[in-house]
Amino acid sequence: MASPGILHKWVASLPEQGRYVFTRADAEAVAGASASAVKMTLYRLKKAGSIVSPRREFFVVVPREYRAAGSPPASWFIDELMRHRGRQYYVGLLTAAALHGAGHQQPIAFQVVTDAVERDVQVGRIRVEFHFSNLIDTAATELMKTETGSMVVSTPATTAFDLVHFSAACGSWSNIATVLAELAEKINPDDLARGAERVARSDVQRLGWLFDLMEEAPLADALKKTLQGKRLLPTPLTHAFETANAPLDRRWRVIVNDEVESDL
Repeated sequence: MASPGILHKWVASLPEQGRYVFTRADAEAVAGASASAVKMTLYRLKKAGSIVSPRREFFVVVPREYRAAGSPPASWFIDELMRHRGRQYYVGLLTAAALHGAGHQQPIAFQVVTDAVERDVQVGRIRVEFHFSNLIDTAATELMKTETGSMVVSTPATTAFDLVHFSAACGSWSNIATVLAELAEKINPDDLARGAERVARSDVQRLGWLFDLMEEAPLADALKKTLQGKRLLPTPLTHAFETANAPLDRRWRVIVNDEVESDL
């Protein structure tokens, strides 16, 4: 039976190879020890703060400079974690907006959109928040380099639609408007029009109304063209408040039942 020290040394050597994640199967193969011995060694490494486990059987090495935080950034392990889980994903919402330069307010959680329901992850101070979407196959994304490899991120246009669709996860509508105002210069009107064909019509109406509010005419007009000849039902800006006596925007058929003001 191999010594548990072999596993300790192997884990410590991973960052030198540019690698920060491993599975229990990897550890068992390296240690050449019994499953119980490996389990005990991994427990001790976790206790010492040398590794964390965002999901069962999946481990992340914590470099010394991140010991106080309890984990390296989620961008270091999200791609391999999702591969381990067999999930299609992209980094989205406020996190994607910040990555595209709309970082007026840094997101508290690292937000990820997936093709299946996933429990949120908390490792140290790092929180990964998951949001399910059945439209992930058609979402426009891009590959973005990270400190340890790469991760899939929603494009600026996809991010704009998601900020509206998952509004409850993005703070107030004023916060969403502020983020969109920063993101607008990165959004191509043609990309926005293509994206409008794959999302709910109500989300197109809300996003169009917001772009009008921010005087982003090219983006608003691109969305309006996708709605020509289509029946628009009155759509509340938010479902959190009553719609009685709220004004109806005639261009977008949005019931404006919340106050929205960009911080910019």
